Amino acid sequence: MPAPRAIPAVRRLSEANRFASGRRRRSRAVPMLVFTTAMSAAALVAAPQASAVPSPDVDYLYNVSVRRHYNFPNGDAIGYGHGICDKVGAGQSFAQVMGDVKNDVTPNDEYAANYLVSYAVSQYCPEQIWQLRNSAAGYQPPPGTESPVSGLQGDVAGK
Repeated sequence: MPAPRAIPAVRRLSEANRFASGRRRRSRAVPMLVFTTAMSAAALVAAPQASAVPSPDVDYLYNVSVRRHYNFPNGDAIGYGHGICDKVGAGQSFAQVMGDVKNDVTPNDEYAANYLVSYAVSQYCPEQIWQLRNSAAGYQPPPGTESPVSGLQGDVAGK
């Protein structure tokens, strides 16, 4: 069996340096990783939240013209919505406002008119919501008016 060879001193020194330098690299990497993580977290916390809320006119116009397809006299949805607020503010009853809406706007069923009146008041004159609710207390649709769920069956009708 041959005798074990001795490792030259130069080689031992270079291996020791390599080990030490690897450890130094790792020891520098940990603080760098912690620093990078902390800065990323700070950037996420400090980033302003996007709060792009459309104006009441844009929101109202989109919901009544694009989504619900109401047809307004003179094509003036926004003016009509403000007119609903004027009627509620003047003390007209819910039944009167609903009757006017059903005469002026299509679709003119009970559900569509109720949505339009409620939505206009909530967008343009929310301070009058309680006045509208109080005047709507005990409101009964005119006889012969169909409910929006009539003709629907099963889950769609809530059964």
